[in-house]
Amino acid sequence: MIIAVFPGQGSQTPGFLAPWLQVEGAADRLAAYSDWAGVDLIAAGTEWDADRIRDTQVAQPLIVAASLLSWGSLEGGGSVGGVAGHSVGEFSAAVAAGVLSEEDALRLVGIRGRAMAEAAAAEQTGMSAIIGGDEATVITRLEELELTPANYNGSGQIVAAGAMPALRTLAAEPPAGTRVIPLQVAGAFHTRYMAPAVDALRRAASTVAPADPALTLWSNRDGESVAAGAEFLDRLVAQVASPVRWDLCMTSFAADDVTGIIELSPAGTLTGLAKRALRGVPSVAVKTPDDLPAAQKLLSGTDA
Repeated sequence: MIIAVFPGQGSQTPGFLAPWLQVEGAADRLAAYSDWAGVDLIAAGTEWDADRIRDTQVAQPLIVAASLLSWGSLEGGGSVGGVAGHSVGEFSAAVAAGVLSEEDALRLVGIRGRAMAEAAAAEQTGMSAIIGGDEATVITRLEELELTPANYNGSGQIVAAGAMPALRTLAAEPPAGTRVIPLQVAGAFHTRYMAPAVDALRRAASTVAPADPALTLWSNRDGESVAAGAEFLDRLVAQVASPVRWDLCMTSFAADDVTGIIELSPAGTLTGLAKRALRGVPSVAVKTPDDLPAAQKLLSGTDA
């Protein structure tokens, strides 16, 4: 089974959307996405600088919009057998699986981004990536500092989140054998600090009627596939304040005999993790329209 995966926040770079505007119909689709999300996505993806597109309420709909544009441009996408998304990428995966319409996804992501930005502004919090080391030792150190393991990304990478003083202590006194890299994000996502955002998103999600997925759809909560659209939407809401278990998603990919991975725009992060955790499984990162033929070759069974 070949699967499509959709990246999360932090994968965006200035101007990355510009090549996609050359695709027929892309400008019109982005205009609609902008209306639904409440963000000028064309300007954000082509003109705005790194600081401006790092803003949570901009980054989240921008990433989902790019993923959906690239997914819609993938000829042979009907051969994809399953989908998964990392954090906000789960909204793109939900659209690809038929659980949410594009309009519902962009509207909810706009609300999610604004609510998470507001929650992040309430306290001085942040996130840091921890590379390497023994996982149990890393988790123990985080518990000592009252930090939360917010992302389990696999391949020896955990993202810690919480109060800034504790993150500074973590950087100064890291667990043995690790590197600590502060992340340029607005707050402690996927932790208790995001509880107000969960409430806002739950109210908005209550107006949506999700469909059951037409493809295998894995969840960040536990790496398991979810067969009911309503359950997946509930998980999307709760995930704002709970850890992302991408490591367990990749374990499920292996157990389910995934034979190829296509990461949609803005691509690169998830295929990088897969190359280390799922050795030998071919992958394609669709960063620009020029990468679509390689993805289509993988889908057709030809060497990419």
